[in-house]
Amino acid sequence: MAHKHGHTHGHHENNSDVRNLRMAFFLNLVFTVVEIAGGFFTNSVAILSDAVHDLGDSLSLALAWYFQRMAKKGSSSFYSYGYKRFSLLGALINSIVLVVGSIFIISKAIPRIFEPEHSTNAGGMVLLAVFGVIVNGAAVFRLNKGSSVNEKVVSLHLLEDVLGWAAILLGATVMYFFELPVIDPLLSLLIAIFVLYNIYKNIRQSLRIILQGIPDKVSIDEIYLLLKEFEHIHDAHDLHIWSIDGNYHILTVHVVLSDGFDLKNIAELKNAIRQTLELKGIQHATIEIETFDEKCLMEVCD
Repeated sequence: MAHKHGHTHGHHENNSDVRNLRMAFFLNLVFTVVEIAGGFFTNSVAILSDAVHDLGDSLSLALAWYFQRMAKKGSSSFYSYGYKRFSLLGALINSIVLVVGSIFIISKAIPRIFEPEHSTNAGGMVLLAVFGVIVNGAAVFRLNKGSSVNEKVVSLHLLEDVLGWAAILLGATVMYFFELPVIDPLLSLLIAIFVLYNIYKNIRQSLRIILQGIPDKVSIDEIYLLLKEFEHIHDAHDLHIWSIDGNYHILTVHVVLSDGFDLKNIAELKNAIRQTLELKGIQHATIEIETFDEKCLMEVCD
């Protein structure tokens, strides 16, 4: 009965996650359309640069929404670990969209730095910036109410949008009172560079996961020493750690038991090892048990 209760609770939380991501997606998409129109109306490349960023965010939210639903399917005959890694595909698609958009904005902003256009509508920029802070702030607030990692990651992304709009609001306010049209392309350039920097970090993390690198904040040497601290473990080898999606980490290891260990206690030892590994962020551990005098036949073994 306890297992059933836990499943029902998790299902409720997943439905809540999907609803929060769906709400954030529609808020962001509607505002992006308004923002693109407003960017042309105010003749502001800073607004247009953030519109490109928000368009990428809309795609991110749509994919996050879709993959949140896909994650419920669990493992299948095609994907034994489930569909969690599909989120990496979404991250790469989003990154490509944002790179293309950011390069386009940079190509438009640089000439305006040297030849600023005086037709920028600072008053319209102020109104759009206020609207941008409110809409993106509402999306962040909605996602912060959730508990899933997916929501929190997207929430941090949208928080960047709030800060970007705050910068535009500040710049537009200065332009409203002072004749400084160069502020607009400078802001757009800074926003584009900021976006490209974050894209670089996301691509680097995604490639590391795809190439099955050891997850961040997990030390394979520390895990090895931790295993050898168990009283009945003589040695551990063939230790591998990787991540499915950056949050769900997997470990496989061969554990050599001390001479004289009572094999009846293997299940108890495995449970103790798994509980210890969970404290280190390992959610899925496969443990191969070997006796003291057993010879490992795998080539990768020590």
